[in-house]
Amino acid sequence: MLKKILFFLLLTSFCYSQDFRLSALSISKELTENANSVVRDQKLEIDISSLNQMQIKKKKIISVLNSKGLNNVDAVEYYDKSTKVKLIEATIYNSYGEEIKKIKRKDFQDRSVVDGFSVLTDGRILYLDYTPIAYPFTIVYESIVESNNTAFIPSWYPLDDYYESIEKSSIKIEYIKTLGFKFKENNFIGDKIKKEEKENSITYTAENIFAEKPEEYSPIIEKKFPIVVFGLDKFNLEGFEGSAVSWEEFGKLWYKNLVSDSEEISLETKAKINELVNNETDVLKKARIIYEFVQNRTRYVSVQLGIGGWKPMKPIDVDKLGYGDCKALSNYTRVLLKNVGIESYYTVIYGDSKKKDFDQDFVSKQGNHVILTIPYQDKNIFLECTNQNVPFGYGGTFTDDRFALLIKPQGGQIIKTSSYSELDNLQQIHAKMSFDTNGNLEGNIKIVSKGIQYDDVYNIQNSSKQDIENYYYQSKFPWINNMKIESFTFNNDKDKIEFTENLKVKIEKSLVKTNNVNLFSFNIFNKLTSIPQRYKNRKYPLEIKRGYSDEDIVEIEIPSTFKIESIPDDVIIENKFGKYQMECRVKNNVFIYKRVVTIKQGVYEKSEYENYRQFIEQIVKNDNAKLTIKE
Repeated sequence: MLKKILFFLLLTSFCYSQDFRLSALSISKELTENANSVVRDQKLEIDISSLNQMQIKKKKIISVLNSKGLNNVDAVEYYDKSTKVKLIEATIYNSYGEEIKKIKRKDFQDRSVVDGFSVLTDGRILYLDYTPIAYPFTIVYESIVESNNTAFIPSWYPLDDYYESIEKSSIKIEYIKTLGFKFKENNFIGDKIKKEEKENSITYTAENIFAEKPEEYSPIIEKKFPIVVFGLDKFNLEGFEGSAVSWEEFGKLWYKNLVSDSEEISLETKAKINELVNNETDVLKKARIIYEFVQNRTRYVSVQLGIGGWKPMKPIDVDKLGYGDCKALSNYTRVLLKNVGIESYYTVIYGDSKKKDFDQDFVSKQGNHVILTIPYQDKNIFLECTNQNVPFGYGGTFTDDRFALLIKPQGGQIIKTSSYSELDNLQQIHAKMSFDTNGNLEGNIKIVSKGIQYDDVYNIQNSSKQDIENYYYQSKFPWINNMKIESFTFNNDKDKIEFTENLKVKIEKSLVKTNNVNLFSFNIFNKLTSIPQRYKNRKYPLEIKRGYSDEDIVEIEIPSTFKIESIPDDVIIENKFGKYQMECRVKNNVFIYKRVVTIKQGVYEKSEYENYRQFIEQIVKNDNAKLTIKE
């Protein structure tokens, strides 16, 4: 009888020391499929109590199933002079829901917000650096943050990453009606999300959203997953009262309070730039001279001091110190151009190779980068002012083909940045090679890259010899064995925006002997090797973000002791996705191989994905065609 009582007491104690709601073992099978983590319950409560007072309260319960799921814990808060972290703590539970660790504020890492380029910042970050002893485990994270800035209201992403499921997630925002609260729903499909609106509040709740895998050639997350963005028509930004009723009004405030309040530069700099452009009458040539002047005397440094997160340093300070962030360098260039009679405009954009757009239909503080726009005749010239090497008027994949906000004295205006067609994004290869009697190849290669393909390669000129060789061996020509680069030279034509590589190479044992016959892969220097993944049930459209064209000519001198037994037939494949053309000829003991590939940018129905995959598969197959050579 005593043993039974003791067993009951132990069992009762065990049950009360754990919470099965926090046990990772209680998660349904559907939610764990394809998941590295599962959000059990996430609550985001935002209280906007005045124009300059906002409180953000978070509670996130997440079960981390494996090491890859650690990235989704998101136990992190940022703070500065205008934003205070009033509470931050976490509790860890094992797979059975037993509490194993409490983490207080003093246990969080407290660091300056500094990246590899930042040297000036008063922003700080509090984050959890926790190494689990076993998987799965559950963490309950809570925080309260108060801010004087109401320009940014956190967006709601019930699902914000791949390989993560949502058991329940909610957001509630309470606001003052006179501030002009607004919201916009994107990518809402089905009935997984419920909305409740009251007079001064709005609540969204999502339940049982299953984890998703990424799909090749699909749109970015912001175009696929459900998102709600929020904003105010009247807001505070570091003491400035702003209006987001229209882009015009929003731009007026930005120009007046954040851009144009100081346009002073030194008398010495004024004299210098006027001397530089004194004999030039062409507007673009004058602008190029000023742009290169800025490139030669400044460097990029991130500045995040208080309002420096939004307001550029004064031009006179950039002039004196020789550095600045994207805002400061763009504005400094604007002021210099103004001093020589050229009008240009501060332009806010999302800088990212993923082509993220400004939301034209939702006036709010957006963007993460600043460039400069020069209106010229019937087009705009865009300047990337943070890079000392990039050509005048070239932004590459970081700022191409997306909507941005132009800041004029008269107000804001949404514009589209330059796009590059598949014909603009051109790479041309011309190789002249020769075989010796032992089957070794040697010769010269000339590669000319333009458009976005210029962006892929022009920085190589600043690399070490070892890094350059590794680039060719490991990245550019990874399929070539026994290759030696004997010499290389580069020519970066910034006026034409063309980058030329001249290589001298030797490739040993290029022939593969099979049954007294030599096989030779004649497409030596440019081939597609990867076939897109096959999907049984694809969910999202096919998106080819950037098109391109390749034109290759390979000429190979064949020894008189060699005899080509067979030459592949010509191939032409053309469809809505692009074109592939291959042609082989022999003339005066010279084998000539010509290859043209064009891939078009575009968005297509998901049903078209398999057709595109098969198109690439055909290219890969033909790119691996071989000659039969007898000695």
